[in-house]
Amino acid sequence: MRMLIVKNVQKKFKKRIKSWSWFKNLFVPQYEDFHALKWINFEIKQWEKVAFIWPNGAWKSTTIKAILGILHYDGWEIKLFDRDPKKQRKEISRFTSSVFGQRSQLLYHLPLMDSFNFFRIIYDIPQDIFEKRLERFVKRFWIDEFINQPVRKLSLGQRMKWEIVASLLHGPKAIFLDEPTVWLDIIAKKVLYEILNEIHKEENITIFLTSHDLKDVENLCDRAVVINRWELLYDGQIDDLMKKYANKKFIRYQQKGSLEWNEIEVPNEAKFVESAIKELYEKKEIEDLEIQNVPLEEIIEQFYK
Repeated sequence: MRMLIVKNVQKKFKKRIKSWSWFKNLFVPQYEDFHALKWINFEIKQWEKVAFIWPNGAWKSTTIKAILGILHYDGWEIKLFDRDPKKQRKEISRFTSSVFGQRSQLLYHLPLMDSFNFFRIIYDIPQDIFEKRLERFVKRFWIDEFINQPVRKLSLGQRMKWEIVASLLHGPKAIFLDEPTVWLDIIAKKVLYEILNEIHKEENITIFLTSHDLKDVENLCDRAVVINRWELLYDGQIDDLMKKYANKKFIRYQQKGSLEWNEIEVPNEAKFVESAIKELYEKKEIEDLEIQNVPLEEIIEQFYK
């Protein structure tokens, strides 16, 4: 089943043209059309975990907002669960949820519990299901002590955890994540990965992710869609992306009696890896050794050179 279809979507904004004349700039300003989205095409099946990868500042958030009907787009077609976001945004919101790292959906001056009760009413969540899901997420994030505090008194990291909890309460079929870990510490990120992967497995939820932290991509997604300058550069499995564009491996080793790790780089072929490991054991007293792939961010950078 195709959960999302995006065909030839465009979004134009008015961009002010600066003139050499201060008079024109002040009293007769001129504008030109600027494309934030231009001829974007892709499809996502239900239950997929997809990373949407563009360069920084390339309107990824705008794309998510257009898909969800938050921002109206110009041009052709978006279908989300066979519905038109322009006309059926309210209906779509019952099947979806979103987390924007830079935008809050919580009630700023009220206790957190008031926000959650508000969402329970809005989404018509049965009380027993609401309590069960809330208890599960609160325990996993270790945040029960904050549930009666006003949102404004929480740190950015604490608030981000609650944003994620709020987005999962009504049991969405798809969740759209825009920089979901931007304020989270290492432990909270790990818990988020575990929760989302559990929910994906148990409830067949679709995950659509944009993130500058490519650890999010590696831990949450199976498929990557890489776009630059409105051109689709790659659409496939993240594992295949690693195999195709990772032309080297790193062998990290620790010698006996030393706490330091050393690293050597070898071509990404079995014969070179085996030869390098054999040579290390012959010439050095190895305490521990591990083989690492090229970080995903280095692979993605190759598309933008």
